[in-house]
Amino acid sequence: MEHTPRSFDAVELELLWRRLISLVDEAAAALVRTSFSTLVRESYDFSCVVTDAQGQSLVQATESIPSFIGTLPETVKHFLRFFPAEALRPGDVLITNDIWLGTGHLPDITVAKPIFREGRLVAFSASTAHAPDIGGKIRSPEPREVFEEGLQIPPMKLLRAGEPDETLVAIIRKNVRTPEQTMGDLWAQVVALDLMEERLHVLMEQAGLHDLSDLAREVQARCENAMRAAIAALPDGTYHSALQTDGLLDKPVTLRMALTIAGDRIEVDYSGTDPQVDRAINCALCYTYAMTMYGVKVCTTPTLPNNEGAWRPISVKAPEGCIVNPVFPASGGSRMLIGHYLPMLVFGCLGQVVPERVMAACGSPMWGMNQSGVNAAGKPYANMFFFNGGMGGNVHGDGISCLSWPSNVSSTPVEISEHIAPLRIHHKRLRPDSGGPGRHRGGLGQEILIESRSDTPIAVSFLAERTIFPAFGIEGGQAGAPGMLRINGEKVDPKRQYVLQRGETVLLATPGGGGHGDPGLREAGARAADLASGHVTDATPYGP
Repeated sequence: MEHTPRSFDAVELELLWRRLISLVDEAAAALVRTSFSTLVRESYDFSCVVTDAQGQSLVQATESIPSFIGTLPETVKHFLRFFPAEALRPGDVLITNDIWLGTGHLPDITVAKPIFREGRLVAFSASTAHAPDIGGKIRSPEPREVFEEGLQIPPMKLLRAGEPDETLVAIIRKNVRTPEQTMGDLWAQVVALDLMEERLHVLMEQAGLHDLSDLAREVQARCENAMRAAIAALPDGTYHSALQTDGLLDKPVTLRMALTIAGDRIEVDYSGTDPQVDRAINCALCYTYAMTMYGVKVCTTPTLPNNEGAWRPISVKAPEGCIVNPVFPASGGSRMLIGHYLPMLVFGCLGQVVPERVMAACGSPMWGMNQSGVNAAGKPYANMFFFNGGMGGNVHGDGISCLSWPSNVSSTPVEISEHIAPLRIHHKRLRPDSGGPGRHRGGLGQEILIESRSDTPIAVSFLAERTIFPAFGIEGGQAGAPGMLRINGEKVDPKRQYVLQRGETVLLATPGGGGHGDPGLREAGARAADLASGHVTDATPYGP
C-alpha cells in the first residue's frame, strides 16, 4: 500500500517538537543520575540524540556537547553500514569508539539502539559519553599512534536482543583502570537509550505515527530552509583565515581555512593546513566536520534546532593526511587541542562579512589534568578534571570568565576533585589582568594550585594550549594572557607526562580571552568596576 505523506499544522508540529526535546532531555538527566564518573555527573561530557531510521539526526538533548551533535548521528550511519536494518533486532545495542567512525578519540564510547514499531525500524536512540578510562597511556599528547591510546572497540553489538555480550564486557573490564566506573557509565548510557525508546513509543502511539519519516522530513526540511536562507543573506565569495597553535615543543601548527559562500551553500576547505604529526593532537575528519559545522551555525542560525537539516547546506573537506584529516594509525587522544580552534577559523572568515556576530578569541582549548596511580587500597584509579579559560569579548559586552568554549564541558568542583583523588587544592581563583584589554574586555582565566597527597607516585598529563600563542583580540582589542603550567614552580612542557611524588605541586593558569574594540573607548564605569573587583590591576592599556 502506497504511503501518503502526513502534514502537520504549526501547533501540532510545535507540540511534537517540544515532546521530542523533553524525551531526550529526560534521558540525559537519567544518564547523569545513574552515571559513575565525574566526567558525566559534573562535567556533562556526553550527548543523547534520536535519529530517524537512516541515522539522520532529529533531536538532541539540550546539554549535549556541540561536537557530539555533529559526530553522533554520523556514527549511527556508520553502524548501519556494518549492521543493515535487516540485521538488527529489538533489544540490540550497538557500540564503538573507533576514532574515525566515532568522535576522533578512544575515550568517547558511542552506543545506539534501533527502535522498532510494528516490526519496522523507525528510529535510533543514541548516546556518546567520555569514559573515565579506556586503557593505554593516560590521555596526553604523547602517544605516537592509536595503538598506544587504549582499547579500540570496532562496531559491534554490546547487547543482542537484550542479552549482553559478556565476552566484550570482560574485555573492556580487563583493559581499563576503572572497570566499575567505566562499565557503570556504559550501562547508564544504555539506560538513557531505553528511556528514549520508551518515551518515543508513547509519543508515536498518542500522535498516531506509524513511523518518524513524515515528522523527520518536516522538521529537517524547515531547519534546512532556514539555514539556506541565512546563508543566502550573506555576500557570495571566498574568505580566508589562518592561525597558529602551540602545537608541539618548538614546532607550532598552522591551520588554514577557505570558506566559500555560493548562493545558499557554504563549502569549507582546509587545504594548506599542516600535515598530521606523530603525536596525539591529530583531529580526525569526523571531529573537524562537527566543530566546523558548529562555527558556521553560531554565526548564521544560532537559535535554529540542531538536526540533519541544518547541516545539509554545508560541506567540509580537508586533504588526506593533514592534521585535521589524519590517516590510520594516527593518534588523536588530545584532538581537542586542534579541534577547538576550528570554530575560531570560521569566525575569522565570516567575521569579514558579519563582524557583529563574532567574538575575539577565547582562552580555549579548555584545559584538563589527567591522573592515574594506585590508591591506598592497592587499586588502580584514573581521573580527569577540566579547567576553563576566559571567553573573548564581543560587540555586546565583556567575555565571560572561566567558561568553556567551543565545548560546553564544566569545570570540576574542588570538593569533588579532593574527594575522589589524593589531591589538595590550595587555591582556585581568577587570574587578574588575564582578560585581553578592549572596549569590551576578554574574560579572565583561572589559577589552580594542586598538591599531591598520595603516598604512591601519581602519573599526570595535561591538555593545555595557548601557552605560546595567546587568545587574540579583534577590532582593536588586545590579546589575553597566555596560559602557564608549572610543576614545583618550574615551567614545564605541557605536552609531556610527569610523575608527582607526595608534596609536589602543579600550578595551572588558564588563558584569558581576547578583547574587543579599542581599550581607550572602554566606559569609565566599567574601568572603575574592573579595578575595584581586582579583575584589572594594570590599567595602562586603557589610557589616562
